[in-house]
Amino acid sequence: MFNRVILVGRLTKDPECRYTPSGKAVCSMRLAVDRGISGGQSGSQEADFVNIVAWERLAETCTNNLQKGRLILVEGRLQIRQYERDGMRREAAEVVATNVRFLDRPKEGAAPAPERVSEAAPMEETEDLGDLNLDDLPF
Repeated sequence: MFNRVILVGRLTKDPECRYTPSGKAVCSMRLAVDRGISGGQSGSQEADFVNIVAWERLAETCTNNLQKGRLILVEGRLQIRQYERDGMRREAAEVVATNVRFLDRPKEGAAPAPERVSEAAPMEETEDLGDLNLDDLPF
């Protein structure tokens, strides 16, 4: 079985970092990904909004270096979580990131994200995509 997701899109807001009780950093982001098709007569493109979660060192790197509007490539796995809220059972789909590539530079005059330091354990090595050519992606 195989569970691998690769997405290219823009952040809809600044990443949010928090820490678990054990001290692990976790970063939440939302990515707008164009579908690549026109929507109806207006000709406007449609987008999907995907929740992204990064852990430990990758979470801190994203929090310290990314801002709303930045173009990124996210590689990871799809995770469906189940939880209960107000007595109702719910599901949430998200991508757990194993690799994040910054595909553009910060805008001129954009304030850098605040520095955050953690004593969390370093993240495990992840597979490198090497010299990925964006023209080879199917979208």
